Amino acid sequence: MDDDRVWKFEERLWRASEERYHERVDPECVMALSHAPHLFAGQAAVDAVSGTPEWDEVAFDDKTISRPEEGMIVVGYNVTASKGDTRFKAACTSVYRRRGHEDWTVVQHAQVVPSGGTKGQH
Repeated sequence: MDDDRVWKFEERLWRASEERYHERVDPECVMALSHAPHLFAGQAAVDAVSGTPEWDEVAFDDKTISRPEEGMIVVGYNVTASKGDTRFKAACTSVYRRRGHEDWTVVQHAQVVPSGGTKGQH
């Protein structure tokens, strides 16, 4: 997957419906999120992001991509997202693995929220 497609994939997850999360978050995924209990694995990770807003505006900066081995992509970035009066900012990482041709899933995602990084709920 080229860099442009990687960022489109990541952005679609931020704007995703619950159905898209279930399709693209791997059953073996591990997540570190800003809400308790903070660490989620497997189905709990899928469930943890299922209630996330479908953000209206999403912007990434300080983007980085690495490909440590065939079939694995690691991204890091800062995100600013908003929906109505809700604002969210975080530093994030995601790891994708390829299950098949053009079939990628998220196996790791982490968010570090700086002080004052949210307004409203996220």
